[in-house]
Amino acid sequence: MAFDGLVVRAVVHELQPFVGGRIHKIHQPNEHDLVFTIRGQGVTRKLLLSANPTYPRFHLTDRSYQNPLEAPMFCMLLRKYCENGVIESISQLGMERIVHVTVRQRDELGDVGVKRIVFELMGRHSNIILMDPETGSVLEAAQRVTPAISAHRIVAPGSAYVPPPEQEKRDPLTASAADVAAALGDAAGDVNAAAKRLVETYSGISPLAARAILGGASDPADAFAAAMTRIARHEYAPNIVEEAAGGKSAFSVVPLPLEGDRGVRETFDSVSDCLDRFYGDKAERDLVKQRTHDLTRLLVNERNKNEKKLEKLRETIQEAKDADKYRIFGELLNAYMHTFARGDASVEVVDYYDEAQRTVAIPLDPLLTPSENAQRYFKKYQKMKNSLGVVEEQMAQARDEIRYMELLLQQLQGASLADIEEIRSELVEGGYVRRRGGSGKDGKRGKKNDKPTVHAYRSSEDAPIYVGRNNLQNDYITNRLALPNDTWLHAKDMPGSHVLIRADAFGDATLAEAANLAAYYSKGQQSSLVPVDYTLVRHVKKPSGAKPGFVIYDKQKTLFVTPDESKIRELRPLK
Repeated sequence: MAFDGLVVRAVVHELQPFVGGRIHKIHQPNEHDLVFTIRGQGVTRKLLLSANPTYPRFHLTDRSYQNPLEAPMFCMLLRKYCENGVIESISQLGMERIVHVTVRQRDELGDVGVKRIVFELMGRHSNIILMDPETGSVLEAAQRVTPAISAHRIVAPGSAYVPPPEQEKRDPLTASAADVAAALGDAAGDVNAAAKRLVETYSGISPLAARAILGGASDPADAFAAAMTRIARHEYAPNIVEEAAGGKSAFSVVPLPLEGDRGVRETFDSVSDCLDRFYGDKAERDLVKQRTHDLTRLLVNERNKNEKKLEKLRETIQEAKDADKYRIFGELLNAYMHTFARGDASVEVVDYYDEAQRTVAIPLDPLLTPSENAQRYFKKYQKMKNSLGVVEEQMAQARDEIRYMELLLQQLQGASLADIEEIRSELVEGGYVRRRGGSGKDGKRGKKNDKPTVHAYRSSEDAPIYVGRNNLQNDYITNRLALPNDTWLHAKDMPGSHVLIRADAFGDATLAEAANLAAYYSKGQQSSLVPVDYTLVRHVKKPSGAKPGFVIYDKQKTLFVTPDESKIRELRPLK
């Protein structure tokens, strides 16, 4: 990844229209991320500052973030000093990955104060710091750095703000071709060596950007100087390149090379759009993975427990199939009762049920009379016969539990943060998970969210398509939102989303797009030619007492679809 000084410069330039604008709201969705709603020149946008140790970044975003019920202390302090404040400047420190946002705010007494938000993109040491530029002191930071953590640089309330050590590199924007040639020296003929020399010499240049600029150039020095001239004029080329093999991707604000005819390049008019696309899914997936760890472990344990239960029940069924043996033993003992007495451990008699009339040894309880021994076998026979129905019912329940756990595990894999909480609520309602923070006011359960926010798209033919990403959403779109003549889709014989085309008439394109959604949001996401059933909603029924999200259907037709995420990205969201 290459969130280098060039990208920082591009984002800072893109944010300049908001200088003079106002910070309307501040939210902190998690410990690493801050979202500022800013208004400038008649436009309202969200600005993300993320000190995520894996994906540090900042850019405008259109994504939605789930905020905690109670704002963290750092967020509360930022609201106190910056909310409703005017942005006086947004600047980059040289070509470094350090950004200063200066905010002027009038407090409740009418006094004007100026504060500065310092964003340091330093990998796992990234930080967001609120400071007072007048005194130079730190008011608070997203990540405090105490003397116990670092003896060289303290970042804590009351400490003097000290910027990270300068790397003492040259400014690439002022470099001439001759300067670059001198810096390259004898490395000019080797792209990798030349790129390494540029990174060591000039500030804000990543190895990825350096190799992209030098690759294929007949004159490396001239190519680099020309690229920096374009960057100095704020001429950027935001792009993402994905390799065909392995699926690795990278981004930059200079054109990245493609290896022959392999791989895919996506270009963007806005650097924020490029970064939002590149980072958004990755960061959310990591956060989702953290928040679903306990649920995933619970579901896997429940599935494994039911699989072991099912195996034991199969053994019981096998034993019960031999129940007739005990009935025959009882009848043979009645027929040959005169041949044995109390105290005998066994008796050998002719089995008249056997066509060959072979003898059979029947074990006896020496403490019982002959009649009691016969009755003991009849009772064992009856008990095993009676147990068959119960065991088969228990096996059906275990299979339902396994299928239910598999469905929830599949839903967690593609869940958004909002989806996770709905899945957790479903597990609470089902008694699998304890309710957080007690049982609610007056000991009553919290109000169930029976109208979830479902994922909705508009097909290329302008037909609404709804996708359930968890069972609460599935039940809602199938049993409440859908009309009898709407079309319902689901991946055949595997856990997956309910998909609804809410239109009486539509073309093949809409059907293909909906089927792609059903295949992608199913256990067959990584497969090819996934079978997807579709039928009218009137033919879909939820059995009485069924688990959430479970339905039966008939009169279906089947399409075979290879899931394609790029086609989903092309669909317009339904407002």
